[in-house]
Amino acid sequence: MSNSAWRFLAFAAIALAGVAGGAWWWSKPTAVVVPVQRGRIVEVVPATLNVRAEYLMELRSEVGGRVRSSALRVGASLRAGDEALQVDDADLRLQSDALERDLAAARRKLEVGFAGELDLATAREQLAKSERLLADGAVAPADVEQQRRTVRQLEQQLQLSRLELDGQIAALETALEAKRRAIAQTRLLAPSDGQVLEVLAHPGDLIEPGAVVARVLSAARVVEARVAEENFAGVRAGQAATVRFLGYGAEQFAARVQAVLPAADPETRRYTVHLAVDIAPERLVPGLSGEAVIVVGTRENVLTVPRRALAGGQVFVVEAGRVQVRAVVPGYASVNEVQLIEGVQEGELVIVETPETFRVGERVRTQQR
Repeated sequence: MSNSAWRFLAFAAIALAGVAGGAWWWSKPTAVVVPVQRGRIVEVVPATLNVRAEYLMELRSEVGGRVRSSALRVGASLRAGDEALQVDDADLRLQSDALERDLAAARRKLEVGFAGELDLATAREQLAKSERLLADGAVAPADVEQQRRTVRQLEQQLQLSRLELDGQIAALETALEAKRRAIAQTRLLAPSDGQVLEVLAHPGDLIEPGAVVARVLSAARVVEARVAEENFAGVRAGQAATVRFLGYGAEQFAARVQAVLPAADPETRRYTVHLAVDIAPERLVPGLSGEAVIVVGTRENVLTVPRRALAGGQVFVVEAGRVQVRAVVPGYASVNEVQLIEGVQEGELVIVETPETFRVGERVRTQQR
């Protein structure tokens, strides 16, 4: 065989070996990996959101009567102190006027004095004269004693008359104050800002004391975050949060934990957290839903990997082209990353896409993200 033939066979063998090697290389599965990195991690707790009115008010009239006027309209906004409804107060004013006249007359009578005061003064003068004469023996002791009894009787009668008049004045003052208060109560004022949901009394209607005339939704809003039981322990008042409402797309709002309610919902086993959100109040519409992340802590200079690299309590690493499994101890977890306290070294390559599909010892190609 000629030298050219031998050279041809050698090149052909090398080519076939290259093709076979390439086929073997490309036949290996590809593992998408990222290196274990050292840095800062922020631990967050996810939560679902719901916006509701702080409370539903029932407006009640404290007095009964016929409704004279009303500013209540379904959908109308009320400000604290606005007149919502007016009950006719004509009869109450007539009664108040009569009480004022009676009270004025009683006070004048007290100023003028009592008819018994003159009788008492006369009896006292007569007693004083008789006591002087008694010393001279000009009058009998029994007559003087009788005059003393008369004076005491007149004093008691006058004192009783004064007490009765004082009682009448006090009763009239109390009754007048009650009428004035009832007149003031005929004006039903909105106790706080809100929006009218339902109107139950209209001008001309006759209502009873305590009747519900309208239902008003409070203008104050509560943003409730629902936190799963397993995440609740680290949540505290004052922690920062980020909020996104479904109705406002990708727009995010800064928030802070305002209150943490201590009891979980018995059905969902979720805890309720109230958030103060940095958003215009008019944009917080009752019924709005969304999601939040609450920052419960931060760690600096720690080893981190993407959360999707975790498969239970372990990660899969690629070492010398082969898949190895490592038991790890996770720490803080953010939305996308998790701290690994033990089990890996900085710079090692961990599989981040479907790690559970790889077998220990399997040869793989790596594609780094």
